[in-house]
Amino acid sequence: GVLQVKDFNIAEKANGVGRGIFVDFDDVMVNGSTLEIHLYWAGKGTTAIPDRGVYGPLLSAIAITPNYDVSTGSGLSAGAIAGIVIGSCIFIGLIFAVLWKKGYLCGDKEDKELRALELQTGYFSLRQIKSATHNFDSTNKIGEGGFGPVYKGILSDGSQIAVKQLSARSKQGNREFVTEIGMISALQHPNLVKLYGCCIEGKELLLIYEYLENNCLARALFGSDDQKLKLDWSRRKKICMQIARGLAYLHEESRLKIVHRDIKATNVLLDKDLNAKISDFGLAKLDEGENTHISTRIAGTIGYMAPEYAMRGYLTDKADVYSFGIVALEIVSGKSNTNYRPKEEFVYLLDWVTSTVISFSKLKIGGVGNMLLVPVNLFVHVGLGLP
Repeated sequence: GVLQVKDFNIAEKANGVGRGIFVDFDDVMVNGSTLEIHLYWAGKGTTAIPDRGVYGPLLSAIAITPNYDVSTGSGLSAGAIAGIVIGSCIFIGLIFAVLWKKGYLCGDKEDKELRALELQTGYFSLRQIKSATHNFDSTNKIGEGGFGPVYKGILSDGSQIAVKQLSARSKQGNREFVTEIGMISALQHPNLVKLYGCCIEGKELLLIYEYLENNCLARALFGSDDQKLKLDWSRRKKICMQIARGLAYLHEESRLKIVHRDIKATNVLLDKDLNAKISDFGLAKLDEGENTHISTRIAGTIGYMAPEYAMRGYLTDKADVYSFGIVALEIVSGKSNTNYRPKEEFVYLLDWVTSTVISFSKLKIGGVGNMLLVPVNLFVHVGLGLP
């Protein structure tokens, strides 16, 4: 340290004893943000207490006035420091803006669930998907559902994919997106569509599936003349059996017992060999086993929902069995349950089949000519839930 004053006579400086005094010391250097003050006895006078009173200084307060003048030597000027601070603030602000735009700063529970999905499945970047679909070109659009449009894509390695895009106007929101990935990522079966992964960037929510060349069963059965497929009886029977196997896996064989809730022809896809695979698990729910489940939110497609579920919200795996029965009738007849009305008194295909089941041998089934009567009647009885 630096000696500031020596042999300081406080009584003389204060013009008497018992009086206060203020002493200023300028240009005191402070190192490491610490100011140290040392008081030494110089060895003069007496250490005994004289008779006439109290001797020695009493420090009652220390006031420090800092000097903020910046040295103009080799250091930075005040303007340079201010520029650095302002620039740093702008840079940090830009980083936060980019992170917010990409959705990384969203803190609610649902967004955290979305981010966690990347760990459950394979992850694709938005750039990869845009390149594969030619920036979601309309010529690559292969379907449209309640979730949003579906596009065909080709990855850089030549692999074909189907990209399901969540529409901003979709009735199926983030919750169903999370449900679909969570459900199907835990399922593996030849008659369920295979999920490759997902893409979550900003507001884009995309599911990437295996591409199935023959689109959906509804298109094969009810599409325009250039879309319909010629399906003989053996092929139709095989498709029915494959859908049933997929449902049996969901209801009984998988580790998670699942009710699909939206079994219909548009949610059954066909590969190049016309093998059937169940898709679209956005409305699926875990089966609670023996505990009956009363749902406050009815979900599904009108015409395919079991009456006890549609009217009372009573949901079990039998709701899927009912829907499968409707699809089986559609496969056998080649007619859409919701669009086929041969007479005004028939609202659905089911009404027509029920009224004509006794004379079913007179019907031309599925538009494929003569069929074996016994197996056809068997599938009609399955569709109607008859013994």
